[in-house]
Amino acid sequence: MQRPAVEAAQELGYKALVIDANPDAVCVPFADRFERIDLKDRESIAEFALSLGDSLRAVFTAGTDFSASVSYAAERCGLQSHRFQAALNASNKILMRRCFQKNGIPSPDFFEADESYIARAEKGKTEPLCFPKVVKPVDNMGARGCRLVRNHEELVLALREAVRFSREKKAVVEDYMEGAEFSIDALVTNGTVTVAGFADRHIFFEPYFVELGHTMPSSVSGEQKAQIIQVFSDAVRALGLTDGVAKGDVKYTERGPMIGEIAARLSGGYMSGWTFPYSSGCFLTKEAMKIALGLPPEFSCGQEIPSVRTSCERAFISIPGTVKKIYGEESAHAAPFVQNIFFRVKEGSRVEFPRNNVEKCGNVISCSESRSLAVSAAESAAACIVLRLEPRCSRTEQFLSRKELPGEQGFPRSAYDFSSAASGLLQELEKNPAVQENESVQECVPSCIMAASEGQRDWNFRTVRQSLALFDRLCPVHPAFDARKFWSCLERGGVQGILYYADSAEAADES
Repeated sequence: MQRPAVEAAQELGYKALVIDANPDAVCVPFADRFERIDLKDRESIAEFALSLGDSLRAVFTAGTDFSASVSYAAERCGLQSHRFQAALNASNKILMRRCFQKNGIPSPDFFEADESYIARAEKGKTEPLCFPKVVKPVDNMGARGCRLVRNHEELVLALREAVRFSREKKAVVEDYMEGAEFSIDALVTNGTVTVAGFADRHIFFEPYFVELGHTMPSSVSGEQKAQIIQVFSDAVRALGLTDGVAKGDVKYTERGPMIGEIAARLSGGYMSGWTFPYSSGCFLTKEAMKIALGLPPEFSCGQEIPSVRTSCERAFISIPGTVKKIYGEESAHAAPFVQNIFFRVKEGSRVEFPRNNVEKCGNVISCSESRSLAVSAAESAAACIVLRLEPRCSRTEQFLSRKELPGEQGFPRSAYDFSSAASGLLQELEKNPAVQENESVQECVPSCIMAASEGQRDWNFRTVRQSLALFDRLCPVHPAFDARKFWSCLERGGVQGILYYADSAEAADES
């Protein structure tokens, strides 16, 4: 996520000095200089910045939750940025909600939950709550430790998980907001807010909030969009953000726009560095870098920078296991209108069905003047990529057996739903109880499954027919299978499920 920032600094004629606790961080090789400093160590960052003297011209981040560290160091050095307190307001969700409450910004009711509250909740000694609620860490990003809670049992489990992800060991409990969700990035100069990106967010997998993609421009009506931008701009000012950037998650509810949260940074998820520039032509990171450098940005009109093309990001994900082999990258890259493919995993990686945005396996980005072509391109490319898993893995077995953890009723959902085919499938399995050795599964799929799956696509945008075609291409040589188990693995885990079943059956035969 920092690569566009490194490039922007260098294109503007400056040297990029990168800091991170990890000397093997992705962008270290592209930096003009690297220093190993933990981003959580605010004092060390500021001391190092001061040691650079007049040669330091700006402090900057993109797509991380360390905007308070940036403002702290910049303020100590007399460089342009949001005030440190304003950045804290936009980093700590309790401070944020209090600012909104004080300034009449529409946002959900909330309360703070620390270790003492959790201990009382575990003993049933807290006030009764009306559900559903949303639990979040007070200070994290990427939806880590964030989930919907539907009863008291889930509340206690969710609070423990949220605190685990919180540096301050605190959580916030909010009323749940029902409605479409949007992501906004903005440049802020002398308190003037210029919207530089407005996208639809596509959120899935209750009780978690996993973004499987976003699309820009938004399909929301002009009237609702104007209302959302006004509430967002008011929220930015309520936090005290004046000189830098702001990123907002906003829902349009039956009560109108309501703020999910505002951050004093550019968005992650490939928005600010990729999809927003593809769509609008505004290289948002460079414009934000200019503000940090004290230079006038090209775009600071106080209005929205319009989109001229559609850009989409779509994620691809996996069921639990360990990646044995990755297929389809070349085909995905060759798809028309695809601009980028980013992998977060490789062969040997441990993968999970995502509970947050960090656990996704990769992302595809497309761009076209046609909205339908851009959407189709991103989803088709994601569907090309197959992560084949190592056989005989207990985590994969538990997923395919539909095991649920406490407090996760209904999660994870299955790739497809064949419930309407249950009676017909029983009859067909009596006639054909096995998939024969090396048999094409496209040729023996029960007709009732094809009828039940009409119009369905799995998490990676694949139809049943596409999943079966992929299996036949990737696994033409296979032992005979128990048909009931094979079709159950297809329903639960898509092409990954049936490849895993085939590979495990073969491994069992060999042993």
